[in-house]
Amino acid sequence: MNVFQQSTGFSSRLFAEQALSRSAGAPLIGGNAVELLIDARAHFDAWLAAIAGARRHVFLENYIIRDDAVGGAFRDALVERAHAGVFVAVIADWGGCLGQSRASFWNPLREAGGQVRIYNPPRLGSSFGWVSRDHRKVLVVDGTVGFLSGVCISEKWLGDPDRNVPPWRDTGVALRGPAVAEIEHAFADSWAQAGEPLPNDERLAALPDMPMPGDVSLRVIATQPSTAGMYRLDQMVAAMARQTLWLTDAYFVGVAPYVQALSAAARDGVDVRLLVPGSSDIPMVASMSRSGYRPLLQAGIRVFEWNGSMLHAKTAVADGRWARVGSSNLNIASWLGNREIDVAIEDAGFAGQLAAQYEKDLENATEILLGGRRRRSRNERMRYRSPRPPRPHRAGGSSSRAAAASLRIANTVGAAITQHRVLGDTETGPLLAGAVTAVVLTVIGVLWPAAIAWPLALIGAWFAVNLSVSWWTLRRRRRQRAAEAATTQDAPR
Repeated sequence: MNVFQQSTGFSSRLFAEQALSRSAGAPLIGGNAVELLIDARAHFDAWLAAIAGARRHVFLENYIIRDDAVGGAFRDALVERAHAGVFVAVIADWGGCLGQSRASFWNPLREAGGQVRIYNPPRLGSSFGWVSRDHRKVLVVDGTVGFLSGVCISEKWLGDPDRNVPPWRDTGVALRGPAVAEIEHAFADSWAQAGEPLPNDERLAALPDMPMPGDVSLRVIATQPSTAGMYRLDQMVAAMARQTLWLTDAYFVGVAPYVQALSAAARDGVDVRLLVPGSSDIPMVASMSRSGYRPLLQAGIRVFEWNGSMLHAKTAVADGRWARVGSSNLNIASWLGNREIDVAIEDAGFAGQLAAQYEKDLENATEILLGGRRRRSRNERMRYRSPRPPRPHRAGGSSSRAAAASLRIANTVGAAITQHRVLGDTETGPLLAGAVTAVVLTVIGVLWPAAIAWPLALIGAWFAVNLSVSWWTLRRRRRQRAAEAATTQDAPR
């Protein structure tokens, strides 16, 4: 009997469940059925079929909804359901849809009675609040089926056969059972953040008896800016894995604490693997990822680069028992900055499916090894176990992920200045970037002072305007509350 059993009476299994629940901020929910969805075509077919079968309501929340053939098909399907009397609510992210679709794209849906909200556009009173994005990819229909994924609604995910670009590699799940209610709650929270709460409509009422179509237990982890639930869970899983921990990530920018957790697991004999894109839609983030390979490899972590057009999946599978699928990347932007949603599944059957898919993906990947003469980055020499096929044309995608690199630089430079933590080997690149930036700004400040003064003045003016708007808003709210309180006191009793 271990110390936790002696002091609390909990078995190790119950203690692990409690630790995971507290880390993620999400309870374990049983009685669900889960279906693994691979790549965009499977997602789009399943999503459109679910929308076509909607009878009560459709909730769609996605980072990118593009004005193209795929986006148009989804909009038209939603319009048809809205005309049929189904309650249709859509949340699209302002940053993700910038340059992808215009406001007029949604006019047919609004005219049909559907509702559309744009999450977090720049506005006065919020100096840098617009940096936070809604990176979720969610669809819920009638409270009976829910989908979580890394797939955005854009034909880019289907590739471009005419240019020999294969489909993007991505992963998601379809859920049925009690956990669907948690996804709906997450959508309702996002909806309220973008305006008034969902109305009291009978079409939105919870089903009286939610069926239990399966026996899969899982957690729905819907994170918000600065909550770090997914980060805590990722750290916890790295600490608890005993045999295997296989990670797939589109925009890996490992911060020192997480890299140290993975390294500690690998040194303890855990088979830790990381699969990342070989050709990314955001080259800067790919470079940041590669700058951190060396300490991973030195710790015994196996790193692989995908040979296809773009690897956009965000998954993890550990010990053949635990699996994670969703929208969160392994970087600061996802962990701390965005609204994300993932599902952590505790089921050997599903984990086995995801592990089998992982091994299949490795057949189209190149393992990175220390040594050799081929130079991949400034501080790293590598050789490849197998020759890499020619790269297909790079397609565009979730460009706001570049914020992860900026946040990592700021985090590293801040740590170097304040000395509040020990810097890791992964942070040589951000330190160099910070030093070069400081040198460039110094030279500009000496030679062209106005080039520094004017931007600072504009930033100061921006803060002044936003703080003034915030002051006025709070003052007006306080007066309204005071007036309401006075009216209540004066009312006859």
